[in-house]
Amino acid sequence: MTFLAIAGKGGTGKTTLAALLIKHIMGFGIAPVLAIDADPNANLDKALGIKYAKSIADVIEESKEIHPDQLPAGMTRDRFIELRLQEALEEGNGLDLLVMGTPEGPGCYCYANTLLQKHLEGISKSYKVVVMDNEAGMEHLSRRTARNVDNLFIVSEPTPVGLESAVRIAQVARKLKITAGKEGLVLARAPEKIPGKVMEEAEKSGLELWGTIPYDPLVYEFVLEGKPLLDLPDDAVSVKAAGGIMDTLFQSWRKIR
Repeated sequence: MTFLAIAGKGGTGKTTLAALLIKHIMGFGIAPVLAIDADPNANLDKALGIKYAKSIADVIEESKEIHPDQLPAGMTRDRFIELRLQEALEEGNGLDLLVMGTPEGPGCYCYANTLLQKHLEGISKSYKVVVMDNEAGMEHLSRRTARNVDNLFIVSEPTPVGLESAVRIAQVARKLKITAGKEGLVLARAPEKIPGKVMEEAEKSGLELWGTIPYDPLVYEFVLEGKPLLDLPDDAVSVKAAGGIMDTLFQSWRKIR
C-alpha cells in the first residue's frame, strides 16, 4: 500500500491536486484507491464526483445519543463506533471515499482524528493507494492525522509568502517526527514562467521541488459547473502536469500495482 498525503494552507489547490493525482493513478488501472477528505471543510467529494451519506463526525455524533444499555452485550462504545465507521465509507468502482466531516463541539476535533487514525490502520491495508487531502494549515500535523506516509506533498502558491508557509509546515512535520518517506514542494496555479525570486526562495526552502501545476482555466470551468475533476481531458495542462510529477516520483508503477 502506498500512502500519499497532501498538506498546505487554505486556498493553495490541495483538493485539486488530490483529485488530479487520483485521476492519474486510476488511469493506470491501479485499484482499489481510497480517497480521504480529512478537512472539516470537505469538498473532495465534489472534485471526485462521489456523493457520501455520512462522515466520521456524523457517526460520532449519532453514537453520543446511544445509551450504554443499547449497546450489544459485551461490546464497548469505542468498538461499537468502530463498526459504525464502516457506514462512513462510500464505496465506488475502484475508488472509495472517507470523509472526516465537521468537528463535534466547539473546536474539538481530537476524538475524530484519533478514530480516523485507528480506523485507517484497519482498512488501508485493503487498498493499493491511499490519498489523503488534509486540513488547511498545520493543525492536522499537530494531531498527527497524516503520520506514516510514503509521500508528503506540500502545496504552495508561487509566492515568497506562500513558500514561507510551506517551510513552516515542513518544519512542524519534522518536529513532530511525522514519518514520511519523501516530502516535496508543489507550486500550484503557477504562471508559465515562474519569477526568478520565487525560484530562489524555493531553493532556499530546503524542500525538493517536485513540480508545478499551472493555472488551468478548465479546472475553474469544471468547478464552476460542478463537474468532477476526474472527468478533465487527459490533455488538460493541469492533468499533464500532475501526471508528470507522479511519473517522476514513481518511475516504475509496478511498485504500487
